[in-house]
Amino acid sequence: MQRVVVVGAGLAGLQTVVALRSAGFAGRLSLVGAEDRAPYDLPPLSKAMLSGAAENSSLEADWAALDVDLRLGERALRLADGTLQTDRGTLAWDGLVLAVGAEPARLPGGGRGAGAGSRAVLTLRTHDDAVRLRSHLLPGARLVIVGAGWIAAEVATAAVAAGVEVTVLEAARAPFAAALPEDVGARLALLWSAIDLRLNSTVAIVESTGVSLVGGERVAADVVLIAVGARPATAWLAGSGVALAGRAVAVDSHLRSTMPGVLAVGDCAGWESARYGTRLLVEHWDNALHAPSVAAANLLGGTVVYDPVPYFWSEQWARMVQYAGHHPAGDRLVWRDGADGSWAVFWLAVDRLVAALTVDRPRDLVQARRLMASGASVDATLLVDQGVPVKACI
Repeated sequence: MQRVVVVGAGLAGLQTVVALRSAGFAGRLSLVGAEDRAPYDLPPLSKAMLSGAAENSSLEADWAALDVDLRLGERALRLADGTLQTDRGTLAWDGLVLAVGAEPARLPGGGRGAGAGSRAVLTLRTHDDAVRLRSHLLPGARLVIVGAGWIAAEVATAAVAAGVEVTVLEAARAPFAAALPEDVGARLALLWSAIDLRLNSTVAIVESTGVSLVGGERVAADVVLIAVGARPATAWLAGSGVALAGRAVAVDSHLRSTMPGVLAVGDCAGWESARYGTRLLVEHWDNALHAPSVAAANLLGGTVVYDPVPYFWSEQWARMVQYAGHHPAGDRLVWRDGADGSWAVFWLAVDRLVAALTVDRPRDLVQARRLMASGASVDATLLVDQGVPVKACI
């Protein structure tokens, strides 16, 4: 292998480059990124950058030592066997890693103004998005967020702290409907008391001056944020021979795609998980951090299996919310309540722990994740007792 191309210059792309060099790859290495900006981290965009605690989220890299052909502001257009066509020309490759990430989902069936038409109708996915949104978070401003997910919770937290009036519109009966069961989302909704959370509210039209709901009600706004999730940025792979599962690149347990020599990592990769018996698409930072080392090893001839216990965290309403595992694999829930208002919920498949969500109980989460990784049987009656360490519930 003489030439490797990594497509996508975010955390997953940078980690892939670092892993390849660390594994001894000495050939030509190119990193192609659609944005003009050097690799940066995504979590601070909805946290530190919006609160003003940070001006950017740049990732450190010694580009000279990595000896990388860094091609920023270059968009991938088509992929074929041995070549990648971009808007600047054609790159040859012996191995290629897709780390293209995801892009904000749009409202189905229209939603006038929800695209790029209005400066006051925004999404949050890039550094520039965060800068634009922050410029609108002024005292007394009216922010309407469409969608009550993780991004909405974090943005609303920062906006309220800045003196912004926040309304969140959600079509489902509880927040986090795409990620969590309704009863868990309903309990998290209790944290949203500082804003106007409107559930069962389906959006009909989005404009720069507000949002119209199905039924005729209109919610006025100075700025609207569309936060209805993200989708892998893979439309350009159509006809390439790289199979997709939904919008995700379908990869096996070694992160290899259906095109020889092409692997995928991060927010665009859906891998086969033996642990959970299904294909997983995990669009979170921990996945982008750790999958690249496996992809790099396997691109260079290894057979390393990627099958972690997924992990995610969110800072919202002065609380730390953490999640690990894959709760659809469970068949029952066990709740644990702390005297200080902290709590946790665990999902079990028979007597095996498959997922956990904690609010201000980081030790519980760490210990639960270790139990999931080990596959140990647990005693559900002990999990209920906050006085018993999770690790002692075997």
